[in-house]
Amino acid sequence: MVLSTDPLPTVADLAPRFAGLALENVTREFPNAPQHLVTGPGDIAPPRVHHPAFYGSYDWHSAVHMHWLLVRLLRRNRTEIDEAAVREVLDRHLTPEHLMTEAVYLRANPTFERPYGWAWLLALAAGCAAAGGDGARWAGALRPAVTAVAELVEGWLAKATYPVRHGVHANSAFALGLVLDSAEAAGCAALAGVVTETARRWFGSDRDYPAAWEPSGQDFVSPALTEADLMRRVLTREEFAAWLSAFLPGLAHGEPQALLEPPIVSDRRDPHIGHLIGLALSRAAALWAIAAALPADDGRRPRLTAAAETQLKAALPQVIAGDFVSDHWLATFAVLALDAADSA
Repeated sequence: MVLSTDPLPTVADLAPRFAGLALENVTREFPNAPQHLVTGPGDIAPPRVHHPAFYGSYDWHSAVHMHWLLVRLLRRNRTEIDEAAVREVLDRHLTPEHLMTEAVYLRANPTFERPYGWAWLLALAAGCAAAGGDGARWAGALRPAVTAVAELVEGWLAKATYPVRHGVHANSAFALGLVLDSAEAAGCAALAGVVTETARRWFGSDRDYPAAWEPSGQDFVSPALTEADLMRRVLTREEFAAWLSAFLPGLAHGEPQALLEPPIVSDRRDPHIGHLIGLALSRAAALWAIAAALPADDGRRPRLTAAAETQLKAALPQVIAGDFVSDHWLATFAVLALDAADSA
């Protein structure tokens, strides 16, 4: 399917297709790429055994954030989607029993999905809490898993000397940004202080980032832009403008060009090369957020927003293509980008 990108669509325009895609994926158990550590013969089981809530969408983190997508659409675009079908799936998956099993699993496997899946679980809980009504019930059911994740995040940050800076799931900055956005609404507000301190410690003195080396061959987030997107959350507007000047000094002149132009996707059906579609979407979201965090008269703002729109328009036609390799996750990142555009 090729989506219209001129003019830029809204989430409301795409909500019916995105909701349908998410419903198909969160209820599809196979194919599945489990990240489960097998400790013995009795530990081998179908995905639903270990993950009765998040067994679908190919892998656990995608299942979690596709549930987030359903809640996001239910909260803000319910008239454009099949509301009854969405509620039925969320009611069936987000039960206290299922989520207690997920919480027990997280505690028993303390590095499972660190930190990307953890952050998305907090985002899901925050979205449920913001939805009200049935959302409050789903947020309550998520509470044991949220408590487990909050404790895991605190334990991890207490011992993590260095951040992970590459452009896939273990990227520290992307996850910490989601945690900061979600912690209060998810019911673990104390995490915000820990994350803020860690972000400043890890990234506060960064200078002259070699962004011309991006992208790597299977990135779906930009190490440079996700770091900047995190720091705009923990610095004042004036502090952030100065930090960004030191971190990416060429931005005012449109450099490095490779960071601002859409990546080349030579084979969207390759599960790793296809990540680059998501990279364009996550870049777009970060660029809009970074621009909005700068002073109104900052000359970098129009250049960054123009680059964001270019990235999004390049990626949107590839978000739904009837190919499970990319269809199981890209719609979430499209909504992040479109929401950032709407807030800019």
